[in-house]
Amino acid sequence: MVFKRVLGSLGVGGPVVDTVLDRGPVRPGGVVRGQVRLRGGGSGCDIEHLALELVARVETGPGSEEHKGGVIEEHKGGVIEEHEGGVVFDRLRLSGGFRLDAREHRDVPFSIHIPWETPLTELSGQPLGADLGVRAELAAWGAKDHGDPEQLIVRPLPVQEAVLGALGRLGFGLIAADLRLGRIAGSGQTLPFHQEFELTPAPRYIHDVNEIALTLLTGPDGMEVVLEADKRGRLSPGPSTPHKHLPGGPGAPGRHTVSHEGLEHRDWTGEVDSWIRALIQARGARTAPTARTGAVAAGVAGATAAGAVGGVVAAGLGDALGSSGKLEKLGNLGKLGNLQRLQHLEGLRDAEGAGPEEEHQG
Repeated sequence: MVFKRVLGSLGVGGPVVDTVLDRGPVRPGGVVRGQVRLRGGGSGCDIEHLALELVARVETGPGSEEHKGGVIEEHKGGVIEEHEGGVVFDRLRLSGGFRLDAREHRDVPFSIHIPWETPLTELSGQPLGADLGVRAELAAWGAKDHGDPEQLIVRPLPVQEAVLGALGRLGFGLIAADLRLGRIAGSGQTLPFHQEFELTPAPRYIHDVNEIALTLLTGPDGMEVVLEADKRGRLSPGPSTPHKHLPGGPGAPGRHTVSHEGLEHRDWTGEVDSWIRALIQARGARTAPTARTGAVAAGVAGATAAGAVGGVVAAGLGDALGSSGKLEKLGNLGKLGNLQRLQHLEGLRDAEGAGPEEEHQG
């Protein structure tokens, strides 16, 4: 076993730590199991505490791809403090003080429930670009240091698959699934950041919006769905602020709450389509798409054949509902037939003078 990092701030010859996770992905609200492996240095030392942290790389402002050069750790009272490596969004103390002898080998098993709002890192087996990890913190001799994060793979819950699958069947395409620092005002969000899915519109909505932004906030009782329509171009993360202000609260257009129960008994395609139509109607009358809309749509159509661009799934959202009507895992993104219609968007733009497409019935 090669240990990933010697704890430099604990001095030359100090203890060495590594985090090893059990194989397999996890879902939001699930349990991650593994071991922290400690190896004593050239001399014994008194360990003050051993802890486990969940970390993520998060966008913080315009033009920045991710938060680099620091960890943002939120404490009680809303104070955010920077440390090295990412955003700490959960922490578990594994052990208090103990003695680690010179060259002693000690393995500390752990299990940690990850938050319900933990971002997704994979969709239908394809990476979304979200960077999450689990790492150990060791304190000794009045100093503390961290091992390198072990990658955490998070796949969607059935209720998330239901909404994302419906969007895929409607013809929406996925541009990115970024992590954004800040809370959505009026929501029940608990983490200091949220995951935002940026979507190109389905062909029937090409005259209405350039993009749709989607956030799925899951909890033990269900999921909050937050939708935002954009007519100006790519949705910008904007400056880093404590809250992201969107119109209204629960019950407002673009805000919906769904349960984990009875998913297989709902018409998700029709329901999600009604959400989109209500959101667009709330934003005002129909407008013609900008030139950028056609460019983005054409780019996504091309990416459908390629499968993925830059580690972010660009081929679509898949189908979370199997032909039997029961929830099944997402299908192959590159084979989503609805998205192939995006290749004909140029023709839609040429026919713009004839008026927008008829709205979906039912």
